[in-house]
Amino acid sequence: MSLTYRPARAQDLATTEALVVASINDLTERHGFGRMATASPPNFQLFSLKDDPDGLWIAEDSGDILGFAWSWVCGDVWFLAQLFVEPAQQGRGIGNELLKLTLEHARKSEAVHKALITFTFNRVSQGLYIRHGLFPKMPIYFFAAARERVIAELPEPLLSSIAIDDTAAHMKRLAEIDASAVGVAREKHHRYLLNDPATTGVMLCAGSECVGYTYIGTNGHIGPLAVTRADVLSDAFTTALRMAADG
Repeated sequence: MSLTYRPARAQDLATTEALVVASINDLTERHGFGRMATASPPNFQLFSLKDDPDGLWIAEDSGDILGFAWSWVCGDVWFLAQLFVEPAQQGRGIGNELLKLTLEHARKSEAVHKALITFTFNRVSQGLYIRHGLFPKMPIYFFAAARERVIAELPEPLLSSIAIDDTAAHMKRLAEIDASAVGVAREKHHRYLLNDPATTGVMLCAGSECVGYTYIGTNGHIGPLAVTRADVLSDAFTTALRMAADG
């Protein structure tokens, strides 16, 4: 048996999605949160593979996929989207080697900023990331609630909405909003979302001013959402909630 690392291929991605779901659920169940992840088609992973194949890596032993790492780059930002190792294979240094490969992706892309999101209670992974110079910085929370409960206490939205299209004017405004909110344009990700039949994107407007955007999934998922001014964030989120609930 020989442990090897190689670039991911399109035919690997269904298997890696199952590995990611199993790894997340193993972690969350061990910490008393129950199963939190469900499988979904690896559409965004496939998009990223076609866009920049250097960001997706496989750890393999005798044809069995034991680990998966996936990162993408926009402008000068490198983001580690996933790094998971099959639970029974953890402790063999697989995660460390996969992280080295993805950090090489960041180096080759000349990314100035590096970021990722992980569970607060995932101390093993946090230790791995810290050893490679990636430190906790900002808490991010995921919330879910029944549609009926949300509607019962939801005020009417204060912002109007306009469907996003792929015209030059809309792409330019989206780039301006992203540059203001997160410091980098994400045109390729907007085009991906606009081509996703399960997602609806809208510009958010206060009067005649376009102050942000949001995407709503058919499953009620909200995001990404970005605004140009902090004072309209609450109104933007209320509007997105109303759209999700009404849908």
